Amino acid sequence: MMKILEEFFAHARGRKQVATELLRRGFKVDGKGKIYAGSIELPPAKIGRAIGVDRRVVIETARAIAADDKLIQIFYRLEPRAFIGNAAKELGFDVIEIRADPKRKGVVAAVTKTLADSQVNIRQIITDDPDLFPDPVLTIIIDGKLGAGVIKKLKEMKFAESVMIK
Repeated sequence: MMKILEEFFAHARGRKQVATELLRRGFKVDGKGKIYAGSIELPPAKIGRAIGVDRRVVIETARAIAADDKLIQIFYRLEPRAFIGNAAKELGFDVIEIRADPKRKGVVAAVTKTLADSQVNIRQIITDDPDLFPDPVLTIIIDGKLGAGVIKKLKEMKFAESVMIK
């Protein structure tokens, strides 16, 4: 996806920055160039302020996306999702953060198998896209607290560069 954005916005660094942020957050762009979080329309000025660009750059980016057949097909289908990782402690859940080579196959399968074999119930799994996030993380929110034995098994996995429990 980043390759598409790089090519399309090659001569417009600010627009590429806006498009990348819209993609990261799952903000939808409709055929008229309006930006939405789900069904809630978002004001370009507030998006621009949050990203650090002028609102006109946000408007121009959304219009450019809406005018391009390929980009509109992608951005029109985006959806934001609730991430409960930052509120997990208050909900009584543990969070496992694993950093590993994002090109390695089977990371999610190995981790979820280890958790399932240990009778750990998974509430949510989020994996960062390595093209959108420079330091991608596999985040798993589990019911309750993780036992020491399971933590040891996760830390012993050869592919895991780091395993953190929050």
